[in-house]
Amino acid sequence: MDAPGALLTDLYEFTMAAAYVAEGMAERPATFSLFVRNLPPERGYLIAAGLDDALAWLEDFRFGDAEMGALAALDLFDDEFLEWLRTARFTGAVRAVPEGAAVFASEPLLEVDGPLGVAQLAESYLLNQVTLQTTLATKCARCVDAAAPAAVVDFSLRRAQGVDAAMKVARCARIAGLAATSNVAGGSRYGLPATGTMAHAFVQAYDREADAFRAFADCFGERTILLVDTYDTRRGVERAIEVAGEMRARGVELRGVRLDSGDLVELSKQARATLDDAGFAGMQVFASGSLDEYAIESLIRAGARIDAYGVGTSMGVSRDAPSLDTVYKLVEYDGRPVRKTSEGKATWPGRKQVWRRPGFGGDVVGLWGEPGLDGAEPLLTEVMRAGDRVGVEATDLEAAAARCAAVLDSLPEGVRRLRESDSYPVTASRGLAELTASLPADHP
Repeated sequence: MDAPGALLTDLYEFTMAAAYVAEGMAERPATFSLFVRNLPPERGYLIAAGLDDALAWLEDFRFGDAEMGALAALDLFDDEFLEWLRTARFTGAVRAVPEGAAVFASEPLLEVDGPLGVAQLAESYLLNQVTLQTTLATKCARCVDAAAPAAVVDFSLRRAQGVDAAMKVARCARIAGLAATSNVAGGSRYGLPATGTMAHAFVQAYDREADAFRAFADCFGERTILLVDTYDTRRGVERAIEVAGEMRARGVELRGVRLDSGDLVELSKQARATLDDAGFAGMQVFASGSLDEYAIESLIRAGARIDAYGVGTSMGVSRDAPSLDTVYKLVEYDGRPVRKTSEGKATWPGRKQVWRRPGFGGDVVGLWGEPGLDGAEPLLTEVMRAGDRVGVEATDLEAAAARCAAVLDSLPEGVRRLRESDSYPVTASRGLAELTASLPADHP
C-alpha cells in the first residue's frame, strides 16, 4: 500500500520537534536506535521485517498543503516551526539488519542518523512498521518451522486487524516461507501464490454433497480441493473419492480434500487410509480450523496424516504474542553519546554494530567502527545514505525468504523450541561496555 504522509505520527513528536526548532537544535546531528527490550514469552528469536516500508516512508517524508493545514488547525505551533516543517526532508542515513534475519533482545534492528528534528519525527512510523511486521514474520516462521516439511498457507485475511495488516501478513508470509495465501491482493503484490478451496456455503447450496463436489471439480479440474466436513466427514471423503473417480475417467486427477473441524488426528488418518485404499494416494489431505504452531506441533506428534495446513486468525494477529517491546531511543546527539539510565529501561549509547559468531554462537553488540570479532558476521549494513536507498538486498523479498529459511535451518534447537525456549546470548563488546560505564548515571 502507498506510504502514508508524514502527518502519521504521535503529537509529542511534533511538540518535541517544535522545541528543537525554537532552541536551534533541530538541524544538529543525532542517532536513534530501534530495538526490542525483551522478547515475549515463548519467543526464543525474532525474524526482522518491516524495513522496506520504513525506508519508503523516509524517502517520501514531506508535508504538503493538507498536512500543513491540519497542523495549523491544532493552534499549537508558531510560524517558525510550521515553515521548518514545510521544507523538512529526511536527508540522513539508515543502518539496518536485513529482512528475514534472526534478531534478539537488546540489539538494534535499525539505526537512524540524521538531523535531530526529522529523525525524531520518524519514531512513531518506524516503530509501527517494524513492530508489526517483525511480530507477524516471527509468527509465520514459527508455523512454517512447526509444520515442516508440510506446507503452510495463510488463511488470515478475514480476521486480520484491518486491510493494511492483512497485506502485511501476506508480505511476512512470503518472507517466512509460507507456500501460498488466500489473500489474492497480497499474493499478487508480494509474489506469493494465491490458493483456496471452497466454503461450507458452497456445499450447502446443493441438495446433494456429491453434486457440489462434481460442480466444483468440473470448474477447477486438477486444482480441485474438496471440503469434506460440512456434514459427516467420513462420508464426505467417500463422496470426494466417488467424484475423483469420475474425473480420473476423464483424465483429470483431483488435488485433495480439506478437513476443517473435528478430531484432525483421527480424521486425517482415516482420510489418508481411505484415499490410499481407493487408489488415490496422490490426493493430499489439507487441514484448517483454529490452527497455530502449537496445534500443528501437537498434530504431528500425534501422528496426523496432513500434507498442508491453512493457518488463519492465530497467525494473522499473532494471538499469543500480538506485539513487541520495541523502542526508538536517542543514542548520540551532536557527536556526544547519550544513554538512558532509568531502572529497567537503561540503554546502550552510541552508534552500533551487531556481530554474530558462526553457527549462532552468540551475538556481540559493539560500537560502529569498532574492530569486529574474528570469523563473526556483521549484521547491520547501510541501507540509506543522504536520504536515498543504497542497494536492495536488505529488503528484497526473495533474498529475505532465503535468509529466513537459512535461519530456521541453523538456529539452535533450544532457541527454536516453541515452548520454554532457550535464551540466546547477547553481550556488549569491550568498547561498548567501557563507553557505557564512562557516562554519568545522572545529569544535573
